[in-house]
Amino acid sequence: MFTIGDFARHGRVSVRMLRHYDAVGLLRPARVDPHSGYRYYEAGQLARLNRVIALKDLGFTLDQVRAIVDGEVGADELRVMLRLRRADLEAAVAEAAARLDQVAARLRAIESEGHMSTHDIVVKRLPAVRLAELSGVAASFQPEHVSPVVSPLYEELCARLEAAGVTGFGPGLAYYEDSGAGDGSVVVHAGVAVPDGTRVPGVEVLVLPAVERAATVIHRGPMDGVLPTAQALASWIDAHGHRSVGYARELYLECPEDRSRWVTELQEPLEGAAPARPARPAGRAGSAPRT
Repeated sequence: MFTIGDFARHGRVSVRMLRHYDAVGLLRPARVDPHSGYRYYEAGQLARLNRVIALKDLGFTLDQVRAIVDGEVGADELRVMLRLRRADLEAAVAEAAARLDQVAARLRAIESEGHMSTHDIVVKRLPAVRLAELSGVAASFQPEHVSPVVSPLYEELCARLEAAGVTGFGPGLAYYEDSGAGDGSVVVHAGVAVPDGTRVPGVEVLVLPAVERAATVIHRGPMDGVLPTAQALASWIDAHGHRSVGYARELYLECPEDRSRWVTELQEPLEGAAPARPARPAGRAGSAPRT
C-alpha cells in the first residue's frame, strides 16, 4: 500500500486533491488507520484516479465524473457526453484561433502606421444587384462578433437555395446597417446574386441599388484579419478628402476551403453617391429570419 504522499506522487496529483476526492466520495482510500487517521491507497486505484483526472480535464463536473467511473452512465450515454464535450472543445479552439487572427491583424495595423499603404484603392460605380439574403444581428461590427453570425447565415442560405433548386447564383455579398437598438449592434445581411424571378421560401429577394461612387480595395485572406485592409481604405478616403457613408460592403470573389486564400473586395460608398440601401420589396419571397 501507498501513503497518501506516495500515491499522490505516483498519480502526479497533489495530496490536497486526494483529500478533496476523499471528502466528496470520488476516490476513497483503500484503508484509513483508525488511530492515526492516515490514508493508504492501493496501486489498483491509480486506474480510477487516471479516469477521474481525464474526465475532469475534459470539463465534466465531479458529479458527472462520479457517475461515469461508478458505472452509472451507460456506454451510449457516455459516447454522447464525450461527443458534446469534443464539440465544445473544438468550438473553443476555433474561437481561440480567431482571436489570434484578430490580434495578428491589430499588430499588422499598428506596424503599418506611418508607412505608405501597399493597397490599391479604386473608386468606381457599383451596379445594382438582385440578392437573395438572410439576415441576423451581431453585437458589434467587430470581426469576432460578425463572423459567428455571417457564416451560419451563408450556410443556411446556400442550403435553402439548393433545396429550392436554385443554381448558378453569383458571388456572396454582405452588407451591414445599424440595428437601431442604440447598443452598437448591427444587422448583418448575407446575400448572393440571383437571377430575376428567383423565389425561395423563407428567403428575402431584393434589389441592392447601384452606388455611383464607392472606394474599393481587395483584401486577401480570412475576414478575421480584415482590419489592416479596412483601415487602409479608411485612411485613403480621409487623405483624399472623401467621406464614407455607412458600412463597407463585402463582395466575396473567391472563397476556397482554405480561408487564407480568400479574396474579398471591400466596397465603401462615398458621400454624394446614390443611396446604398436596398429597394424593398423587389421580388420579395418571404421574410428573412432575424437572430
